[in-house]
Formats: sequence, C-alpha cells, structure tokens
Amino acid sequence: MKRLPLSILMAAFFGWLLWSVSLRQAALFLVGIGLGAILAGQRFGFTTGWRMLVEDKDPRGVFGQLLLLALAAAMAMPLLGHYPELTAALGPPSISLLVGAFVFGLCMQIADGCGSGTLYKAGMGIPMNTAILPMFAIGSFLGSLHLGWWLDLGRMPAVGLVSTWGWLPALLATLAALAVIGFAVQAYCARAHAAQQRSMPGLWQRKWVMGAIGLAIFATLNLVIAGQPWGVVYGFGLWAAKVANGTGIVDLAGNWFWSQPGNAQRLHETVLLDITSITNIGILAGALWMAAGKPAAAKALTGTQWLVALVAGLVLGYSSRLAFGCNVGAMLSGISTGSIHGWIWVPLAFAGTIFGLRIRRRFGF
Repeated sequence: MKRLPLSILMAAFFGWLLWSVSLRQAALFLVGIGLGAILAGQRFGFTTGWRMLVEDKDPRGVFGQLLLLALAAAMAMPLLGHYPELTAALGPPSISLLVGAFVFGLCMQIADGCGSGTLYKAGMGIPMNTAILPMFAIGSFLGSLHLGWWLDLGRMPAVGLVSTWGWLPALLATLAALAVIGFAVQAYCARAHAAQQRSMPGLWQRKWVMGAIGLAIFATLNLVIAGQPWGVVYGFGLWAAKVANGTGIVDLAGNWFWSQPGNAQRLHETVLLDITSITNIGILAGALWMAAGKPAAAKALTGTQWLVALVAGLVLGYSSRLAFGCNVGAMLSGISTGSIHGWIWVPLAFAGTIFGLRIRRRFGF
C-alpha cells in the first residue's frame, strides 16, 4: 500500500479513537506510530546491536542503546520524582526473572528480534517476523498462565531506585553505571581489534544516535500520557488471552495472573482501551508506513529454519512474561525508571545471547 492511502487510513483510525474511545488512547496511537517509524526508519534493533558487539566487536549498536537508556532516564526519573501518579516499570527479583531473561536473550537472536523488533519487522512485512508475532503472543499468554507458579519458586519485593533514593541520586547512579558499561565495551572492542590488527569502527553512528534520541522522546511521551512506561509484551499476551477466553479454550477466572483486578478488567473490555495494545498497533502502523511501497528484504528460509524460528518465537514470548518484559519493558523502561530488575535482566539476557548466537549459526540463519 502506498503512503497516501495508508496515511488516510491511519488518520481515520486516529479520528475514530478520538471520537469513540478517548483522547488518551488516540494520543498513544500517535506515540506508537512515532515509535514504529523510528524503529523501522533507523533500523534500531536491540537484538542487532548486541549481535554486532559479540560477533563483529562493533560497539556502535550498544552505544546507541546506552545513549537511549541515559536520555530516557534523564527524562523519566525527574518526572517520577515530581509526579507520584506516574509509575515505574517495577518487577520483582525472582527465579522467574533469572530464567526468563536468560532464555529470552537466547531466543531473540534465533528469532532475529526482541518484542519491539518482532513488532516493527512484522509491520514492515518481513515474513519470518510476521509469522513469529502470533507465536510470540501465544507464548506470552502461556507464560502468564504459569507465572504464579514461577514466582512461588522464590522472589523478593520489587525495588525502585527513585522511590528509595530520590530521583537525583537514582539518576546519577544510573548514568554512572551506564558510563562504566560504555568504558568496558569500548575497551573490549579496542582490545579485540588490536589483537587482530584491525582499526575499530567509531563509537557512534548516526542511525543509532538519531534512533536513541527519537525513542527516548517518544518513550517519555508514553510515560506522561499513559502514566506508565512503554511496554510491548503485555499487549501480545492480552491478545492471545482474549482469544482463549472468548472461545472457551481456557477458563481464566481462577488463574493467578488473569484474576488480578487490572488484568481481569482488561480481559473483558475492548483491546483498544489497553495502553500497551494501542501503542503496539501504532508501532505496526508506523513501521508499515515507513516500508510502504518498498519490498521487505528477507532471506529465504529452509523448512528446518522455519521450524526453529517459530519455536524460538513461542519460547521468546513465554520467557518475556517470566522476565517481566523484553528489551523495552525490562531493560529500557526498567532501567530508565529505576527498577533493580532491569539491571538484573541485562547481564542474564546478554549471557543468553551468546548461546543464542551459537544456535543461530548452527542453523544457518
């Protein structure tokens, strides 16, 4: 579809949301469009950035993500400190988090996308990610069914640095930690290139810098408008849960996760009232708009590769629910709003990525 008719459809949907749903949901749809356009336009891939670092010793993708985290924290933490009605992306340190983060990092390399990556690439029409998206949703729903059991294995109370220390100490500590990571990444890449007698690429690349700035702005807008940080995977699980509940496949009334008041309410109301769902729809629309009229570049896959990718997508969704988010909900929103669980998530997901890249090479992706 060309951009003009697509723009008309998007404007009509925005107008319908404004008229029939709410101003907030219409505004969040626009935020989602902005996020999708930046993700697709700049090819800002969290999965890709980590793969560049591990395989090519190229730090530019990770430095773009560090910049994004720093900018998002610099905007979010003062808001959280001054406006207590805004909420942080808190998750409890738990067995669930440890297992989920590691498995997620592994599977995202096989599936070539985290939550946001799968979403925007599906919006661009890339076949593998388009097929993985429903598997991701089913996996996220299955994870929600079992989350209570996983948390019973052991958990601690969620810790928010802003509420514990105040926004300024929390921000300074976050920026300092990000700087330490940046120095470590730079030293690692410089040493690796020196050993191979190669010149190291620069630390910054325009697409990663522009993507980081744009995503930080729209993530902050999401926080202000929605009252909560940007998330992705909850919407996926909700879509599958509504199908399962509506068709009677599963009785969710007694489930630990879906019987909680907020989740039970969302289960029985229109999906357009859900904050995460409406931004996800916007991301799909924004990515589709960026790709309009351009064929999506996609590698032909063998039957075995398709099977591995779809299974990885299913497990990706399951593990994202156990880990209380993906690279967006757990890492970006968690760290930028001061949640300790975001800092736990990152090293475990990165360790999983190393194993995931080995499996990815094994199957020739």
